[in-house]
Amino acid sequence: MSREIPDYVEGHNLLAAKSVLITAAAGAGIGFSAAKRAVEEGARAVVISDVHEGRLSQAREALAGLSDACQVSAQLCDVTDETQVQALVDFAEVETGGVDILINNAGLGGSCRLTDMTDEAWSRVLDITLTGTMRMSRAMLRYMEPRGQGVIVNNASVLGWRAQEEQCHYAAAKAGVMALTRCSAMEAAEFGIRINAVSPSIAMHDFLRKTSSPELLEKLTSHEAFGRAAEVWEVANVMMFLASDYSSYMTGEVVSVSSQHA
Repeated sequence: MSREIPDYVEGHNLLAAKSVLITAAAGAGIGFSAAKRAVEEGARAVVISDVHEGRLSQAREALAGLSDACQVSAQLCDVTDETQVQALVDFAEVETGGVDILINNAGLGGSCRLTDMTDEAWSRVLDITLTGTMRMSRAMLRYMEPRGQGVIVNNASVLGWRAQEEQCHYAAAKAGVMALTRCSAMEAAEFGIRINAVSPSIAMHDFLRKTSSPELLEKLTSHEAFGRAAEVWEVANVMMFLASDYSSYMTGEVVSVSSQHA
């Protein structure tokens, strides 16, 4: 068992000349890491969105400083609001001249026993995590289908497969994301569009540390074969593969990014 974090992987132009739209990309989580990787992989344009205005502005500035060749734009968006979702997709289409890749990263977790869970808490997790993914995909596909090309990468979770206490709402939402990925992929295939998902086990970032107890994080990490949580960029690397032409014959797949059996 090794807790050693591997060296950061340099970009290989996997997304050369591509444009990318990413939700929930402010802060230090998987979304920002995916945006950073997209810039490093040669994307010509990256549009990021989030609900946190200050963090979104900081994220855009950080990404813009990585490359003079990549146009980086940002727009606020709450994926529970259909008007904001449509405005974001319209904005990204104009900014990029056509979005090639959508990465659906927005999601909300938390811990709560089912017997203590309110309807409001249940609905909010599903609305952001599952229905938000649906809203973004629906709006983006309406642009991608007439063009006859495009890629969507969703962020699921191994909790869509595995049982864990106090995760009924989140696990149900992520299982829904997996089903949405598979079914929407079948519909999009006739238009030359691919839709896949990553399914991380545990990726360590600041928000997870704030919302989970040290005891729980240690317990979850102890189940990993490498004896550590994934770095967010290790999840983003798999997203870049699914977004790239290297995965041209993959659609409707959910790829486990985990060092334990799915």
